[in-house]
Amino acid sequence: MTEGADKASADEEKLQEGTLISHLVELRERLLKISAAVVLAFVALLPFSNKIFDFVSEPIVSVLPGNRMIATAVASPLLTPFKLTFFVALFAAMPIVLYQAWAFVAPGLYRKEKHFALPLLAFSILLFYLGVAFAYFVVFPLLFGFFTATAPANVEVMTDISQYLDFITMIVLAFGLAFEVPIVTVLLVWAGLTTPAKLGAARSYVFLGAFVIGMFLTPPDVISQTLLAVPMYLLYEVGILMSRFFVRRGNDAEATVK
Repeated sequence: MTEGADKASADEEKLQEGTLISHLVELRERLLKISAAVVLAFVALLPFSNKIFDFVSEPIVSVLPGNRMIATAVASPLLTPFKLTFFVALFAAMPIVLYQAWAFVAPGLYRKEKHFALPLLAFSILLFYLGVAFAYFVVFPLLFGFFTATAPANVEVMTDISQYLDFITMIVLAFGLAFEVPIVTVLLVWAGLTTPAKLGAARSYVFLGAFVIGMFLTPPDVISQTLLAVPMYLLYEVGILMSRFFVRRGNDAEATVK
């Protein structure tokens, strides 16, 4: 009896070890595909690095005196467009990155969960790009115009290109993640951690929390904080509507299966 139990335990341990190794192998393959996608996008965009920098820097260059930026570090004229091109390549490869992450976890999901997760994945990619576009076309012109207009008369605004890259990277990432609020809201309801009714009752707290988050994720000025907090709250309302839709569809699917 003991020998049989020991053998069964050994077989189970070997099965678990084989499953773990297979998962690690698949994870490695997924990470290699993600890395290959980012590298290919980077290599393809590298010849246009200066043009990419010209496009990205246009919102601040258009309001600077003389329409020119400066470089205070010796290597920054080379390294800054290089770094920016890598970030753009990463953003461009984001659909592949998210799809590989989805493909890794999908085998562990039920069919109903896959049915809802795939549209959410596609919508999350769209929302991320909308956040980036909102930052570039709406936030940057207002923000840089305000900064240069409020400068003292005896101060000549001269922005360093490397500091500008660090600044916009933080802003773009903050807005890209903030636009994922509807996805997070739907996932919370989907996981059973809350309900659309409870989310609606917490509106006042979320409104205050959006400004607190905006204070931490943006530079210390009221404009950028408000430009992040207001869309974040509006997207929270969109998330409540989406969660009601997904919950209703989920209940209908369960009723159909039963």
